[in-house]
Amino acid sequence: MKAITYRQYGSPDVLTMENIDRPIPDDDEVLVKSHAVSINSWDWDMLTGKPFEYRLFSGLFKPKSTRLHGCDIAGKVEAIGQNVKHFQAGDEVFGDLSENGWGAFSEYVCAREKDLFLKPSRMTFEQAACLSHGGNLAVQGLIDIGQIKSGQKVLINGGCGSTGTLAIQIAKLFDVELTCVDSTEKLEMMLKLGADNVIDYTKENFTRNGQQYDLIFDVKTTRSIFDYQRVLYPNGVYVTVGGNTSRILQIAILGKISRKYKMNIVGYKPNKDLQYITDLFEAGKLNPIIDKCYQLEETAEAFRYFGSGCFKGKIVITL
Repeated sequence: MKAITYRQYGSPDVLTMENIDRPIPDDDEVLVKSHAVSINSWDWDMLTGKPFEYRLFSGLFKPKSTRLHGCDIAGKVEAIGQNVKHFQAGDEVFGDLSENGWGAFSEYVCAREKDLFLKPSRMTFEQAACLSHGGNLAVQGLIDIGQIKSGQKVLINGGCGSTGTLAIQIAKLFDVELTCVDSTEKLEMMLKLGADNVIDYTKENFTRNGQQYDLIFDVKTTRSIFDYQRVLYPNGVYVTVGGNTSRILQIAILGKISRKYKMNIVGYKPNKDLQYITDLFEAGKLNPIIDKCYQLEETAEAFRYFGSGCFKGKIVITL
């Protein structure tokens, strides 16, 4: 089968497509023929080997595995292990493989039965490949930890990426006053998705404009804990799902001693809320934003576009 591989950290130029053996599913696994997979930020991190501390898990000087990361998968069941009960060959499925497996940038991939959900018939493979990781982050950050409530003032920092575009739609289900932050070319998209106010971070620092919020959902985490606390109301809640590692560590350490504010880091649980996300999609309340689709052989080009930071929503690889 064809798969995207790499043998050193670096730019998308280190990516190659080669033929490797098709995987064989274990007793509790499903073999999925991939139809679509989307790019997430940690796919980029594992490609570049930055931040450096990620290499403690993926390989200090070179990747431990030649298979490129990739977790947001959508495809058809090709074969099942003998203990699989809920799927059969031909089922259309999707899910997040990050807890066990990875390797979704390939024609076939094995996944545990519990990591997959049946894809609704009206949902395309491309849409399905965009929902699981970003959608779960948004639900767990805004609802599970953020405890978002009607009438609140909410800010989403990084509102036009793969997680942010879903988070905007989910936040607006709660009738909040929503402010979203991103770059100049992304402001219009955030307004279309439901943002009440938008801030161009290249022109305005949202932590110093005098506004305060009940809840901050942060995808970027580029500022200090004290900057975020400045724009929270007393008893306000801050939730980060990713970004600058040193800033996240600062929040993890100093956030625990704050009694005036609740500073939180999402302990991500893959697929936990995927049924809820699917129900929202079926009800027409949540739709993934797809910027561009590329073929598998164009994966390096897709990663170059991802690295430019200009994309809105998701970048999808189709097979």
